[in-house]
Amino acid sequence: QVQLVESGGGLVQAGGSLRLSCATSGASEHTFMSSAMGWFRQFPGKEREFVGGISRSGVLYYVDSVKGRFTISRDNAKNMVWLQMNSLKPEDTAVYFCAVSKRPLGGSRWFGDYEDWGQGTQVTVSS
Repeated sequence: QVQLVESGGGLVQAGGSLRLSCATSGASEHTFMSSAMGWFRQFPGKEREFVGGISRSGVLYYVDSVKGRFTISRDNAKNMVWLQMNSLKPEDTAVYFCAVSKRPLGGSRWFGDYEDWGQGTQVTVSS
C-alpha cells in the first residue's frame, strides 16, 4: 500500500517561502513514475481544495490563485514530490496534503480523483 508523508510546513511571514515535501513509500519507482500527483489544501471547516498537480510526464497545472507563486516538482528516482511556495499570503494558511491521482494522465482538480492521502502539514502565514 502506498503511503505519503508531507513535511516542511511551518510558520512564515507574509512574502516568505516554504518548500513542502511529499515522500512516498510502498510503491515501486515504476509505479510512482506512472502516477500523476496532486497537492491540495484544506481550510478549517472547508473541503480540500486543489492547489496544483504534476502529471507523470511532468506537465504542471495550478489553481489560478497560486500561479506564478507556487511550483511543483518531482523526482521519480527518489519517489518525491515538492511544492515550492513563494510570496506567501495569509490566505495561504491551511493544512497541505499530497495525494496520488487515480487518473494516470492527471489533470483532475477534484479531490475525489485522488487517493493515498498523507496526513498533511500545517502552513501558517502571518501578516
